[in-house]
Amino acid sequence: MSFPEVHTHPLTDKPTEAWQEIAKKQAKLKLNVKIPSKAVEPNKIRFVCMSDTHSLIRNISFDIPDGDIFIHAGDFTKCGQKQEVIEFNDWLGTLPHKHKIVIAGNHELSFDNRFINMFKKKIESRPDHNEDEVPNYGNTKDNIAEAVNTEDIRQYLTNCIYLEDKSIELYGIRLYGTPWQPEFGHWAFNLKRGDECLSKWNKIPNDIDVLITHTPPLGHGDLACSGVRAGCVELLNTVQQRVMPKYHVFGHIHEGYGVTSDGKIIFINASTCDINYIPNNLPIVFDIPLNKGILKDSLKDDA
Repeated sequence: MSFPEVHTHPLTDKPTEAWQEIAKKQAKLKLNVKIPSKAVEPNKIRFVCMSDTHSLIRNISFDIPDGDIFIHAGDFTKCGQKQEVIEFNDWLGTLPHKHKIVIAGNHELSFDNRFINMFKKKIESRPDHNEDEVPNYGNTKDNIAEAVNTEDIRQYLTNCIYLEDKSIELYGIRLYGTPWQPEFGHWAFNLKRGDECLSKWNKIPNDIDVLITHTPPLGHGDLACSGVRAGCVELLNTVQQRVMPKYHVFGHIHEGYGVTSDGKIIFINASTCDINYIPNNLPIVFDIPLNKGILKDSLKDDA
């Protein structure tokens, strides 16, 4: 089966205007968010989705629903410090889900080699800098320096499967995770809109059932409180025209929390923190039927 090649949209740098044009030609349905009251059926796989917990898991007041696969779509820390990652990993270890999938977001500064190199060069080039000359990302400069100087930060995520531009198959279901997003305040995993973003989306295989990105696609869960659309038009076109997953899970824009659909794909903004950085939003749960011949207990634990 051949798929159309996705090109950079002429309004890529004006996402709000791009969506006004695109929205005229496609449906958008808002779906209810509801935690299932019944246990998952034996012939289905239950996914439990969260995102943007920002090292505030200690403030979560709700129970995390049980399921087969737990997904966290990035921004599990405030700035990617080692202790934040360790605490998040410890929390993952308390969850009952057999498989936990995690991607990074723009707050995981220590996970992005491009950001690390940029930050170190900026510090080295200004040995007599003033505090205001080095971005502090809501923390002190020393905290950011500690984060970016942590060697191989990924080694502390031992209780999950970390995906960065990679796919994995669980129970015959294909998942792909990627942390990139259009430029957003010079944080981690930032790319220029258009060709730079599209180069990452082009890596996503066609046969993906559940796509996990940190950024929303344009038009779904991406409306910021300012009234601006923050999603990526090239990601939307890639998802709708080529990848066509059953589910697309993301976060990043806290006020975009919720579930929408274009009639074919289910789009899930699973941001746990609301716009005030309070972890009030419930996890979003969905079930996918197993393919014929696949059994839950047929999967090896080290998959």
